Amino acid sequence: MSSRPPSTTDVAGSPAPPVRAALVWTALALVYLLWGSTYLGIRIAVESLPPLTSAAMRFAAAAVVLAFVLRLRRGPGALRVPPRRLGAAALVGVLLLAGGNGLVVLAESGPPGDAVPSGVAALLIATVPLLVVVLRTAGGDRPRPWTFAGVALGFVGLVLLVLPRDGVDGVPLAGALTVVAAAASWSIGSYLSGRIRMPADPFVATVYEMVAGALALLLIGAVRGELADFDPAEVTGRSWAALAYLMVAGSLVAFTAYVWLLAHAPISLVSTYAYVNPAVAVALGALLAAEPVTTQVLLGGAVLVAGVAVVVSTERPSRTPPTAGDDGTARTPPAADGDGTARTPPAAGDDGAVRTPPAAGDGTARRRAGR
Repeated sequence: MSSRPPSTTDVAGSPAPPVRAALVWTALALVYLLWGSTYLGIRIAVESLPPLTSAAMRFAAAAVVLAFVLRLRRGPGALRVPPRRLGAAALVGVLLLAGGNGLVVLAESGPPGDAVPSGVAALLIATVPLLVVVLRTAGGDRPRPWTFAGVALGFVGLVLLVLPRDGVDGVPLAGALTVVAAAASWSIGSYLSGRIRMPADPFVATVYEMVAGALALLLIGAVRGELADFDPAEVTGRSWAALAYLMVAGSLVAFTAYVWLLAHAPISLVSTYAYVNPAVAVALGALLAAEPVTTQVLLGGAVLVAGVAVVVSTERPSRTPPTAGDDGTARTPPAADGDGTARTPPAAGDDGAVRTPPAAGDGTARRRAGR
C-alpha cells in the first residue's frame, strides 16, 4: 500500500494520471463484481458442502495464504501484535465471520423454499450501514437528520422485502430473519472495531480475524454434526470450485482491491459498493441461478438500497491520508472520534463476504461483508 493521499487527484489539485484513474476504476470494478458474486458462490458451495465447515475452510485457507504473503514480504515479525490487540481482532473476527458470514451461509443452505436466494441475502445484508447508525446513536453519536431519514427508508424497504404476501413467491421468513441476525452481528463487529484497539495493519488484523472466525465456525459446525456426516467424496466439483472461488476472489483479491482503494480513492467513491453489490448479487442470481426476481424483491430491494444510498451519501467523510508506520507500511486513518485506533477494513465480501459497508459519520470507512 502507498502512503499517498487517498484521492484520484494529486496534492496540488491537478488530475491524477490516466493510469492511476484506470487502476482506481479497475479496483472498484473488482470490488463490485467479486464481492457482489460471493453470495451466489455461497449458494453453490453449500449445495454439497456442509455450510459452516465450508465457511471455516474458506477463511482458514485465506488466512494461511495472507499470513504467508505478509511474512514473505515483511519478515518474521510481520504478524507480531500485542496480546490485547490480538484478542480484539479475534473478537471482531468471531462477530464478523462466525456470526455475520456463518448465519448467511446457513440461511442460503437448505432445500428450495427454505433457503434464502443469494440476491435477497445480499439485499438484507445491505442493512448493515443502517444498523451501525442505530448502534452509533445508542452510543451517544448524533448523526445528521438525513441519515435518520435514510435509516427509516431502509427499514421500510426491509419490511417490504420480507413481509409475507399470501405465501406466493415470498421470501422465506425464517431465513430472512437469520440474515438480519447476521447483519446485526456484522454491525456489532464493525462498531466495536472502531472503538477497541485493533492491530494497526489491516492485513495483519484480517489474518487473526479469519483464524478466529474459522475456529468458531469449525466448532459450531462440529456441534451441529457437520463433521460426522461430511464425506469429501460426495462433494461435487461445482461446490469445490465455488469454495475455491470464495477463497481466492472474495477473501483475497477483492479484499486487497478494497484496502488499496481506501488509500488511493475518495471514500465517497469507495463506499458506493454498499449499494452496488446488492444489485450485482440480484442480477447474478437471476442470470446464473434462475433465482426469481419478483415484484416484492424489486420494490423492497429498491427502497432498502435507496435508504442505504441516502445514509452513505449524507455522511460524506473528510478523509485524511494514511500515514506510514515505522515498518514502512501504510496505516489506515483513525476515525474522527479520536480514539487513535486504526480502522480495519473487512476481510472478504459476501456476506459477507466479508465486507462491511462504511458506517456513517466518523470520517472513515468502518470495517463488511459484504462481506
